Amino acid sequence: MKTQMAVNFQDIKNAFDFVSSGQMFENEAYLNKETGEIFWKSGLGDDFEELPEDLDDEKYVSIPHKNELDLGKRLVLEFACQYLPEDVEEIKEIFRARGAYRKFKALLERTDMVEKWYEYEFQEEEKALRAWCEESEIETRG
Repeated sequence: MKTQMAVNFQDIKNAFDFVSSGQMFENEAYLNKETGEIFWKSGLGDDFEELPEDLDDEKYVSIPHKNELDLGKRLVLEFACQYLPEDVEEIKEIFRARGAYRKFKALLERTDMVEKWYEYEFQEEEKALRAWCEESEIETRG
């Protein structure tokens, strides 16, 4: 593989947020590790740009969805154990049914923990994404 250039971490984070904004496989983003260019594709049909024909080449890496980094239910339960220990059982019950995140957000509002949750989620996502970059041998800056 050719020498790769350092990629702005915020560009990777933006692509990660885009991919994670929908259901898994609804939105896709690919990083060219040699050039640092990111290609975006929406499953809604409003492609941002034409994807390269050689996406199977090892120079490209697919930006992960948050579920691929285990940042869904596990993250919620870790937060609950740390900040809402008295509500852990209720939160576990919430996540056994549809509409879990909506109900979880209502619980956060009721317990005045919305901001704390968003801070926690942001920090944990960044930590997991930086670890993914390192595992994927993506040099980042910023």
